Amino acid sequence: MDWSGRDLSGADLSGADLRWENLSNTNLSSADLSDAKLLGADLTNADLSDAILLNARLTNANLLRANLSGADLTGANLTGADLSFANLSGAKLPDANLTRVNLRGTDLSSAVLTEVNLTDVANLRDAKLSGVELSSVDLSGMDLSGANLSNADLSGTDLSNANLSNADLSDADLSFADLMNANLSGTDLSSVDLSGMDLPGANLSNVDLSGMDLSGANLLNADLSNADLSNADLMGTDLSDANLSGAVLHGADLSGAFFNSNTVLPNGKKWKRGTDMRQFTEPSE
Repeated sequence: MDWSGRDLSGADLSGADLRWENLSNTNLSSADLSDAKLLGADLTNADLSDAILLNARLTNANLLRANLSGADLTGANLTGADLSFANLSGAKLPDANLTRVNLRGTDLSSAVLTEVNLTDVANLRDAKLSGVELSSVDLSGMDLSGANLSNADLSGTDLSNANLSNADLSDADLSFADLMNANLSGTDLSSVDLSGMDLPGANLSNVDLSGMDLSGANLLNADLSNADLSNADLMGTDLSDANLSGAVLHGADLSGAFFNSNTVLPNGKKWKRGTDMRQFTEPSE
C-alpha cells in the first residue's frame, strides 16, 4: 500500500507491519509506532515529530530529511538507516542501535544519546550535536568534521583517531576524553578546558589556542604548526616530538614545559639544550 502523503498524525500504529512501505511525506506526528516493523520503509521527508517509536525496527529505513524532533526512539533498531539531514533535535535515543547509520548533516542538538550504539556509523560530518549528551560514548575513528559539538558533554568520550577538523567544540566538556591522534585542525576550542588533557599525536594545526590553559597537557608528537598559542598557559606541558613550526607563542608561559631534540620550534629549527625560548614568547609589539 502507498501511504505517502497521508495524514496519520496521532494514529495508533503500535506493532504495525510496515516493512518496505512507502511513507514518504507522510504526517506521523505524535503517532504511536511502538514495536512497529519499519524495516526498509521509505520515510523520506516524513513528519515523525513527537512520535513514539519505542523498540521500533527501522533497519535500513530511509529517513532522509525526516522530522523526528522530540521523538522517543528508546531501544529502536536503526541499523543501516539513512538519517542524513534528518531533524532529531530533542529526540530520545537511549539504548538505540545506530550501527552503520548515515548521520551526515543530522540535527541531534539536545538529543539524549545515553548508551546508544554508534558502531561503524557511516559519518557524522556537519552533524548538529550542540548540547548533546555523549559522555563515555565510543566515537573513535569517526568522521565529525564540521560538526557542531558546542556545549556537548564529551566527558570520558573516546575520540581517538576521530576527524574533528573544522568542528565547533566551543564550551564542550572534554574532561577525561581520549583525543589521541585526533584531527582537530581548524577546530573551534574556545572556552574548552584543556589543562592536563591527553592529546598525544593530535593534529592542532591552525587552531586558535590563544590564552587557553594547556598546563600539564600531554602534547607528545602533536602537530601545532601555525597554531595560535599567544598568551597560552603551557606550564609543565609535554611538547616532546611536537611540531610548532609557524606557531605563535607571544606571551605564552612555557615554564616547566618539556621539549626534546625532535621538537620543531616556530622558526622550523629543532630544539636543543640551551635554546632560549624567550625569542618566541616575548610579547609582540
